[in-house]
Amino acid sequence: MSTLTLDRPIRRRQQQRVVLNVVPRKYDFLMELLKNFDFVQVEKNDGDTREEIIANLKEAAKELKLLKAGKLKTRPLKEFLNEL
Repeated sequence: MSTLTLDRPIRRRQQQRVVLNVVPRKYDFLMELLKNFDFVQVEKNDGDTREEIIANLKEAAKELKLLKAGKLKTRPLKEFLNEL
């Protein structure tokens, strides 16, 4: 399912944000439809950029090193799973 965020002006310089979850087979149709409205700005979110992914991986590697060195507190797996 794709997520689509729409912004539209309410008053001058104010916008209201709408987030839609769309089944993939209807996504292109909905995008084409929305492009025809002059009051709708479509913000397409294709996920993280390459730079964001690299930064996240570097951060994960740092955390893993801290965990292995015993400098970062962990919690039992059962506790983590119960939280989900």
